[in-house]
Amino acid sequence: MDMHAPWRLSPQVSVRPEPFGALLYHFGTRKLSFLKDRTLLALVEQLDSSDTLAAACDAAGVSVPDRPRYLRALETLAGSAMIERRSS
Repeated sequence: MDMHAPWRLSPQVSVRPEPFGALLYHFGTRKLSFLKDRTLLALVEQLDSSDTLAAACDAAGVSVPDRPRYLRALETLAGSAMIERRSS
């Protein structure tokens, strides 16, 4: 994941917050993803309004030492088309 690129939640994805995190549903692929972490949900919610992925991490309170774990989760979400790189 390019930390200096802007990302967004796919327009075809619906987010349903839950006590454990959230459910993401992609209407195009009919895939369901579980976010089992409230910080990951906050990070995903910050993607659209942040200029870069690094800025989204900062806004969601993801510390630098924790970023590799969250980036792996975001890579999985990108692989399933839940999030996508947006044009600057």
